[in-house]
Amino acid sequence: MIMNDCQAKPNIDYPCPWLFKVIGFAPEEIEKAIAEVLGDADVKISASKVSSSGKYHSLNLEMVVASEEERDAVYENLSAHDSIKVVL
Repeated sequence: MIMNDCQAKPNIDYPCPWLFKVIGFAPEEIEKAIAEVLGDADVKISASKVSSSGKYHSLNLEMVVASEEERDAVYENLSAHDSIKVVL
């Protein structure tokens, strides 16, 4: 099978800054979940958007990830938290 450029895995040099978009129902609960998952990791959290209905809130989570494995683990652990609906 031949992969075209759109399917090729990007070349990322680690460590590097990474931005996760974290979506849930309440910003306070999302921040609490981030703290539970990441502990005292050096992160920057900022407000992003609120859905037109006001039901969903998204926060930007910026941090430096040391490896693809760390990046994937953060994604998986955040996604598994009950207070978080989606991680992008």
